Amino acid sequence: MSRTVVDLARALPFRDGVVVADSALQQKLTSKKALRAVLAECPRWPGSQRAKEVVDFADGLAESVLESIARVLFRDCGLPDPELQVEVRRDDVTYRVDFMWRQVRTIAEVDGTLKYDDRSRFGYERRRDLWLRGAGYEVVHFSWQEITTQPDYVRSTLRAAFQRGAREWRSGGGRAG
Repeated sequence: MSRTVVDLARALPFRDGVVVADSALQQKLTSKKALRAVLAECPRWPGSQRAKEVVDFADGLAESVLESIARVLFRDCGLPDPELQVEVRRDDVTYRVDFMWRQVRTIAEVDGTLKYDDRSRFGYERRRDLWLRGAGYEVVHFSWQEITTQPDYVRSTLRAAFQRGAREWRSGGGRAG
């Protein structure tokens, strides 16, 4: 499997290679160590540099194609790297979020439309967002369409959230999470 991931990373565009590598890592079909071992065997092959960049960027914590694509977009927009699948705790409540930029108290969620076909799921997400905002976090959501076709909107929305989150933290309104 490691060789296949590297070969695909060599041949595909960066974003697609990240989707493949993230998925293989998330499913524990390979490891970063195994991917790097394959790269070491073929350093001069066409596309090896791109494959190395893909492997370095890949993260097995990404749980969906949309999360992988979003991470690539964040990078392409010049945004700082987020933490993935972070648990936020306060009192006896814990929520897990897709992306967090801890220093600017910002959380981003990427949502497929199927997620909200279930009314109870929609209600849960709404309560969770209110709780996270009450804990001092900026929370933004992006759809598949926004992530894949509206990079300027994603960039400007996140930068505005970063500014609000940093201002909240500096003013003392932020709480440990």
